[in-house]
Amino acid sequence: MRFLTEPTFDLTYDDVFMVPSHSTVASRMEVDLSSGDATGTTIPIVVANMTAISGRRMAETIARRGGISVIPQDIPHAIVNDVISWVKARHTFFDTPITLSPTQTIAEAMSLLNKRAHGAIVVVENGKPVGIITEDDCEGVDRFAQVSRVMTTDLVSLKDDCDPKQAFKFLSDQRRKLAPVISKNGDLVGILTRVGALRATLYSPSLDKNGKLRIAAAVGINGDVAGKAQALIESGADLLVVDTAHGHQQKMLDALKAIRASNPNVPIVAGNVVTASGTHDLINAGADIVKVGVGPGAMCTTRMQTGVGRPQFSAVLECATEAKKLNKAVWADGGVRHPRDVALALAAGASHVMIGSWFAGTFESPSDLHRDSTGRLFKESFGMASARAVAARTSSEDSFDRARKALFEEGISTSRMYLDPDRPGVEDLLDEIIAGLRSSCTYAGATNLNEFHERAIVGIQSSAGYAEGRPLHTSWGK
Repeated sequence: MRFLTEPTFDLTYDDVFMVPSHSTVASRMEVDLSSGDATGTTIPIVVANMTAISGRRMAETIARRGGISVIPQDIPHAIVNDVISWVKARHTFFDTPITLSPTQTIAEAMSLLNKRAHGAIVVVENGKPVGIITEDDCEGVDRFAQVSRVMTTDLVSLKDDCDPKQAFKFLSDQRRKLAPVISKNGDLVGILTRVGALRATLYSPSLDKNGKLRIAAAVGINGDVAGKAQALIESGADLLVVDTAHGHQQKMLDALKAIRASNPNVPIVAGNVVTASGTHDLINAGADIVKVGVGPGAMCTTRMQTGVGRPQFSAVLECATEAKKLNKAVWADGGVRHPRDVALALAAGASHVMIGSWFAGTFESPSDLHRDSTGRLFKESFGMASARAVAARTSSEDSFDRARKALFEEGISTSRMYLDPDRPGVEDLLDEIIAGLRSSCTYAGATNLNEFHERAIVGIQSSAGYAEGRPLHTSWGK
C-alpha cells in the first residue's frame, strides 16, 4: 500500500479513501479472498469474541460461508466444549433446522422462529418431517394450540445428494422459498433456502482437515492459562485467541510463552495492541497473529475514559508492517461500520477483519429478540469490559471483590442493535461486505488479498470528502 500524500497525523477509516488503478481483473468473482495466515478461512472475516454476538448459531453460519467465530473466554469450558462439538457436527451445505413435534405448542414455536434467518420450523415425527410452520401460520392462533393445527403439510423435500444448482431449480419450479432436506430413508438432514443454494456457489466453507466447520475460542491471561488453552485445543478449537484489552503487558507475554511451551498444534492469536513494538513483542513471545485495536469498537468507552487508544487505520498499517517483517499477520479488531472499512483494513495489511457490534443485530447472534414501541426488532449488545460483562466473568468470586471490580468499566452495558429489515441475517450482511470487498480488489487490479495490499493507493480526505461519498436517500432540494 502507498499513500498519495504522506500523512502527518494518525488516521481512522473515515479519513482515507482508495483510488482506482489499472486493472486486468475482468470479474469480481476472479478474486480469491482466502488468507495466508493459517486461519484456514476462505473469506477474511472473524466474528468477535463477544458474549452477545458469538455463539453456536453465529459460528455455524459464518464458518459455512468461509469465515470463523471466536467463542468468548468467560463462558464455562463445559459449554464451550459443547458448542465446539455442536458446530463440528453441522452440515457444510445445509442449514440446521429448528424442529418441533406435532404436539408442541404455538407458544413454543413463536419462541424459536426468530432463532434463524430462514424463519421456519420443521415439524418432525419419528425423525421424519411432517410439516412446516412459519410466523404467518401462528398469527391470531391460540398460543396453547398444538402446531399440528396450523402447520403446512403440503411438503416438498430436497434429497441430501442435490447440488446447489439443482436445489435452486427445484425450489424455483416448486415456487418454494425453502424446503427440508431428507436422506434416502426420509430422515430430516437439514433445511435449505433458495438464496442459501445461491450462496453455496459464491462462498466456500471454512473447513478443518477432517472436513468439519472451523471454530475458534478465546482464553484470558489470568490463572492456569496454559491448562485452559490445552483444554480448548482438546475440545477441538481450530484457533486459540489469547485476549485482553491491554495486550502489551508482561502478563500477556508470560501467558503466550506458557502456551507456546506446551507446543500447541493450532495457530495462536494475541492482542490487543496498536504499535509496532507491541506487535513485535507479542510475536516474539509466541503469537502467530496479533490482534490490533484499542478503543475503536462501538461498545468500547476506553478512549473517552482513559484517553488511550489510536485511530484504527494507522494502528493496523503500522502493526501489519511490523508483523510482515517477522512473517506473521495481524487482525484488524474494531471500528468497521461499512463494507469500505473492511476493504481499507485489508488494504492496510490486515489478514482478517474482526467484526462485533455490526453482527449483533442479526438473527444469528445469541441475544434474545425484542421489539421497541414502534415494532422495530432489536437485540441487546454490550462491551466485554462493561460492568455487565465483568459481573458475568467474576461470578465465582465473593461479593466484595465483584462489587469492587464492577466500579471500573470501559464499555457500554446495554445497547440496542436494530435489525436491518433488508438485511436481518448475518449472511445478508456478509453478502454486502464481500461484494464490496471483491469490487474494491477489482478497482485495485488485485486477484487476491496480498496483491490488494501491495497495489492499494490510499489518499487522505476531509470530513466533507467523506460526506460526499455517502449516498442520499432523499433529494437535497426543497
